[in-house]
Amino acid sequence: MSLIRGRCILVTGGAGFLGQPVCQQLEKYGPSAILIPRSSCYDLRDRAAVRRLFRVARPEVVIHLAAVVGGIGANRCNPGRFFHDNAIMGIQVMEEARLRGVAKFVTAGTICSYPKHTPVPFREEELWNGYPEETNAPYGLAKKMLLVQAQAYRQQYNFRAITLLVVNLYGPRDNFDPASSHVIPALIRKVVAARNAGRDHIDVWGSGTASREFLFVRDAAEAITLAAEHYEKPEPVNIGSGHEITIRELAEMICDLCGFRGEIRWDPSKPDGQPRRCLDTSRAQREFSFRAQTSFRDGLLETIAWYERHCAGRRERSERTSENGQADELHSPAERITVHGL
Repeated sequence: MSLIRGRCILVTGGAGFLGQPVCQQLEKYGPSAILIPRSSCYDLRDRAAVRRLFRVARPEVVIHLAAVVGGIGANRCNPGRFFHDNAIMGIQVMEEARLRGVAKFVTAGTICSYPKHTPVPFREEELWNGYPEETNAPYGLAKKMLLVQAQAYRQQYNFRAITLLVVNLYGPRDNFDPASSHVIPALIRKVVAARNAGRDHIDVWGSGTASREFLFVRDAAEAITLAAEHYEKPEPVNIGSGHEITIRELAEMICDLCGFRGEIRWDPSKPDGQPRRCLDTSRAQREFSFRAQTSFRDGLLETIAWYERHCAGRRERSERTSENGQADELHSPAERITVHGL
C-alpha cells in the first residue's frame, strides 16, 4: 500500500525554498491533500500551536522541513536560537505525530551533524565519531537529536520515522539575504552586484581551500519523496550529489558564469568552516534508487538566471532566515492552513 497516494500529508515549511519543490513532487503520487501550515498561525516552537495544528489538519504522513538556518555568519551570531528553535520544533512535531498515530514521519536532517574531521566521503556510520564543526555545531546537534528521537520512538512505540541527512542545497528561490544566506546565493549576489557596478574585485570570506558538496533543490525534493514512499529503516540516509568542489573553484565558476572578470580577494581572517564535505550517497541509491540528475553547471546557470530575473538590483527582504521555509511563510495571508491537491 502506498504511503503517499490517497494520503493526507502535512509538510512543515512547505511554502519555502525546499518545501515547494517537495510539494510539487508529492503531487505526482496523488495524495488526498497536501497541507502547509503557516508560521504566522502555527508557531511550531509553541506546543499548544502544534497540538492545534494536528487537531485541525489530522495528517496521515508528516514531512518535517521547517528550520531556522543560515550561513557561517548567521550561525556564529545565533547559536542559541539555532539550537533551541530547531530542536524544539522537531521534538514537538514528532511527539504530536506519534500521539496522533501518524503513519510515517520524515525528518530532513543536515550534513552539519557530521563530525568536523569526518573522513571523505562521509559515510552514515561516521555520524557519531566526533563533534561537529564549531560554527554550526548548535544547528547540527539540534537536528541530530531528532535522529535520536526517531530511533527511540521506533524502538519503543514502533513509530515509523526516518531521517535524511541533506547536503547544502541551492537553486531558484534560495535565500539571497547577505546576513543569512549560504555560500552559493551569497556569491551569486556579490558577483552580480560587482559586475553590474563595474568593480574590479570581490571580497570573499576564508581561504577558499575548504570544500563543499551541493545538491540542486529539485533533486533534493525527489529524494525526499522517494524516501517517504519507500524507505523504512531506522538508519539515517545521506542525500547529496556526491560531487565535491572547493570554495575557490566555486567562486571562480560563479564569476565565469556571471561574466565577471575581476579579482577574487580572499580574507583568511574569516572562518572557512568544516575543512571538507562530500557524501557517500550509495545508501540512498541502494535503498530507494535516488541519484542526483542535475549537473552542477546547469543548476548554477538556472539559479543565476532566476536571481537576475527576480532579485538583482532590488532590495532583499530583511528577514528570511529559513532555507526550508519557516520564515518564508510570513508573507502569506493569515490563513490557518494552505491545502493543495483536494
